[in-house]
Amino acid sequence: MKSAKQPEGKTAEPSKMETKEPKVQEQAEAEEEEEDDNEGLIGFFRSYQELFQFFCNNTTIHGAIRLVCSKRNKMKTAFWSVLFFLTFGLMYWQFGIIYGDYFSFPVNLNLNLNSDRLTFPAVTLCTLNPYRYSALQHDLEDLDRITHRTLMDMYKYNMPLGQKKRMSQTGRKRRSRSLYHQIQRHPLRRQKRDSQGSMEDNNPEVGMNDWRIGFILWNENKTDCFHQMYSSGVDAVREWYSFHYINILARIPATKDLDESNFESFIYACRFNEASCNKANYTHFHHPIYGNCYTFNNNNSTLWMSSLPGINNGLSLVVRTEQNDFIPLLSTVTGARVMVHAQNEPAFMDEGGFNVRPGMETSISMRKETTNRLGGSYSDCTENGSDVPVKNLYTSRYTEQICIRSCFQTIMVERCGCGHYFYPLPSGAVYCDYTKHSGWGYCYYKLQAEFKAGFLDCFSKCRKPCKVTEYQLSAGYSRWPSPVSEDWVFHMLSRQNKYNITSKRNGIAKVNIFFQEWNYKSNGESPAFTVVTLLSQLGNQWSLWFGSSVLSVVELAELIFDFLAVTCILAFQWAYLHQSSDLPASSSHGNTAFCSTPVMPGSPQHLPVPSGVATLPSYNSLESLATHSFPCRGRE
Repeated sequence: MKSAKQPEGKTAEPSKMETKEPKVQEQAEAEEEEEDDNEGLIGFFRSYQELFQFFCNNTTIHGAIRLVCSKRNKMKTAFWSVLFFLTFGLMYWQFGIIYGDYFSFPVNLNLNLNSDRLTFPAVTLCTLNPYRYSALQHDLEDLDRITHRTLMDMYKYNMPLGQKKRMSQTGRKRRSRSLYHQIQRHPLRRQKRDSQGSMEDNNPEVGMNDWRIGFILWNENKTDCFHQMYSSGVDAVREWYSFHYINILARIPATKDLDESNFESFIYACRFNEASCNKANYTHFHHPIYGNCYTFNNNNSTLWMSSLPGINNGLSLVVRTEQNDFIPLLSTVTGARVMVHAQNEPAFMDEGGFNVRPGMETSISMRKETTNRLGGSYSDCTENGSDVPVKNLYTSRYTEQICIRSCFQTIMVERCGCGHYFYPLPSGAVYCDYTKHSGWGYCYYKLQAEFKAGFLDCFSKCRKPCKVTEYQLSAGYSRWPSPVSEDWVFHMLSRQNKYNITSKRNGIAKVNIFFQEWNYKSNGESPAFTVVTLLSQLGNQWSLWFGSSVLSVVELAELIFDFLAVTCILAFQWAYLHQSSDLPASSSHGNTAFCSTPVMPGSPQHLPVPSGVATLPSYNSLESLATHSFPCRGRE
């Protein structure tokens, strides 16, 4: 009987379990319905694990789901975790390189070939003789006499002196106040090439190849000196003569009155596009070394336009190159000096010009080239020089050479107390003269050595202009006039200009300046990295490493936001629980209902239940509650 009843009991137990399983399922469904009913507008995750698991199961980033699917295999989980974060690191390393390239502001150079009517540039032509020697002969008399004696002692050369003019009483007073003693303070000397000591006395018996020629310049206190030395005696004599010549010019108050600004005495013929020039086509200025200079086509109101290339569609000049009444130690070159430059720019003849040979026809062909640079963060160019920390001492527009010369002159005025005669003066400054500034020569040559070495920071202060127009030149020469035509050419020129040309070989020269072709080249800059290019590069890297799109980036941003939100919630809960644990324990008067009746030994204990205390739940209710999970606190 027992054996028969025992299987019945065993079969009864599974039946009870089967009856409980539907109840558990019903309770789980009820919980899900309750959670759905409790969903709000904004929901947050309760832990980092739940957040990360949700992200990996639902993101479109490749490889993230492998972190969840392989969680039962720790080796695979570790492998995919390392691979995932390594890929992230490599991608952001590439991002850093891309951002570095973007914020370096690279540019693309654009070359364009344009065809249009061209504005003819400005052309400056100089005589290569600063003043007529007869006009300055009495002022240069002392200098010429000392130069004659120096050349005789050092080179055995008897330099011819100009014929002395009969001087008036005013001339005698000027003669008495001459610069003779000042010139003697800076004599021309020579020094052995391997010697670093003081200058040696002039000794004509010693070979000149073993010596360097120069002069010594002392400061005002005569505590230091500067040796200005040259390996060429010709360069040394010319530089020494020019140094004293500048001092003489600074002492003459009416130097401008000596300008030989007669246009017809220098330029015999002028034509542009087969039309004759007039006074409105040129301006005149004087250079202390290159003499009278004439600038053509510098008036912005009446600019010349070139419609066709070629020698017949440009500027043609016939100039006088005969050296009559020239200063011999300054005018060592025969001919003229020409320079091509843009309008409203000064002609720095010692930098950009070249000489025109006498008795020759010089044909100069031009090619125009413009450059437009990007300013701001892309380069350090300047639009008009207003943001350059150097004041423009010239009246023309800003160029880099103007800035460099203005910088040097400003520093020279600050250090030496006077300015160089070749450059414009700042307001309130005066030109250097060793009768007033005895040490200016020492200061100038010392400053020039620092300038060439880059110690004055003029090259770093002066920035390039953003818009530059340049002309590439090429020259060709041929004899002009030819032997068979020179007689009638010289006859016509002499009759026209009422001037007898004594030297047919070196008397005149012809200059032709024209555009070689109708096209001109323009160089422009454009940003190599724009915002669109940056986003494209970032998108390429993102797709390469994760095969994702812009929405994947939004998902990653959402993950970061949820991570910060969970962190804030957990931090707030920790702070709240920490604050609750620090509260004092409740006092005993609150439990008087439990302790009011004394307990007798042996008697049964009856504990009254206060109204504020809930009754114990029944067994069935405990069984139903066992299926739910509640957060609990640990014992204190």
